[in-house]
Amino acid sequence: MVFSSIIFLFTFLPITLLLYYVSPRILKNSVLLIASLIFYAWGEPIYVFLMMGTIIVDYLLAILIDKNRHEEGKCKSIFILTIILNVSILGFFKYFGFFVDNINSIFHLNIPFEGLALPIGISFYTFQVLSYIVDVYLDKVEVQYNIINFAAYVTMFPQLVAGPIVQYQTIEDQLNTRQESIVKFGEGVERFIQGLGKKVLLANNIGMLWTTVSAMDTSSISVLTAWLGIIAYTFQIYFDFSAYSDMAIGLGKMFGFEFMENFNYPYISKSVTEFWRRWHISLGTWFREYIYIPLGGNRVSVPKQVRNIFVVWALTGFWHGANWNFIIWGLYYGVLLFIEKFVLKSVLEKIPDFIKHIYTMLFVIVGWLFFASEDLGFALNYLKVMFFMSGNAIVDSSALYYLYTNIILFVILIILSTPAVKQILKNMAQKYRDKVLNPSLVIYGLVLFLVTAYLVNETYNPFLYFRF
Repeated sequence: MVFSSIIFLFTFLPITLLLYYVSPRILKNSVLLIASLIFYAWGEPIYVFLMMGTIIVDYLLAILIDKNRHEEGKCKSIFILTIILNVSILGFFKYFGFFVDNINSIFHLNIPFEGLALPIGISFYTFQVLSYIVDVYLDKVEVQYNIINFAAYVTMFPQLVAGPIVQYQTIEDQLNTRQESIVKFGEGVERFIQGLGKKVLLANNIGMLWTTVSAMDTSSISVLTAWLGIIAYTFQIYFDFSAYSDMAIGLGKMFGFEFMENFNYPYISKSVTEFWRRWHISLGTWFREYIYIPLGGNRVSVPKQVRNIFVVWALTGFWHGANWNFIIWGLYYGVLLFIEKFVLKSVLEKIPDFIKHIYTMLFVIVGWLFFASEDLGFALNYLKVMFFMSGNAIVDSSALYYLYTNIILFVILIILSTPAVKQILKNMAQKYRDKVLNPSLVIYGLVLFLVTAYLVNETYNPFLYFRF
């Protein structure tokens, strides 16, 4: 089940909200837990048992860590066992086939294996559980003795399958003491509709251009077509993923929770470093707190800082998928961040902002090509076309057609990639706050109507980050 579906919007969500709000405080987390398990089991009924088993085991092991805190050796052993167990489950489902494929290729073997469907959201909820286990071990949070509360944290459907990654310490108190209100609920509805509109009306429509172009033979497309295609994907992945985060944050508010922001207009960045402070903030925060800082962060010698950067970015790439494209994508950013930190830092400070922005987006667009490609060969061939190294035509009739039919959408996407429209809506809401007819509410109502009309007959409705 996805948020941008008729059954979620007009059946699952209304019923869940009704049951949640008529339930007494003591039962609200139970209602949320049951709804989340139904949401997860909707498309993957078998894997819900894997999730439930993981929850029970982690719940018990965290308690054992806490109870054996006075015995350092035993406590540490249980902690390491818990980490290995969770990483192993993630590794088996997500990376087993990748390793077998590479072993077969390197050693010319034929080890048989059957590919397993990847449990939706396993990368996200595994990282959430790991943050809880680490924080319990480091005594940053109190162990959770209420299994319903712990299970509700792990399975919470608003951010279960594609984030943001919610660290336990950020909602520890909210699990017990959150307060729902009409104001917060209204803010949640607005934020959800914002995300829904971004996903259905923008990401889906521009995504069809990339789907069309990427299916073509790279030897036959023009340079302009190649650029239009990958720019379309650049917008698609932002409006797709940030839309999910918007909807997750909005849903969280409806249930009384406050989740961290996951995007902060990354395409206005003036450096690659700034881009990664604005993109997928919850993932960057997780890697910084649980990998980079424990390795020494910036407090160690320069060689070790370089090591730390590349370890984090190799893991970041590998976290996204069991494919060499993702590893190369991660290392690509490791190289860029290394160069900005140790080579170009003083140079970038002197360059005009618009040049820095062009520089940043050029490297981001190239990065998305490796991220979007099914294999490295396609990415390299496509890159050759983009940079005039393939002998392909610069412009052809197809490119002009794609440009003509999508130019208005591109302009809208560029504008909405900046904070301008958000600020206009905010000002409008404040100006007409006491009016009977608030123009911002009319806009949200129109967006919901258009989304519903679109979804009734639309078949192209992917969520890109579901595969991670």
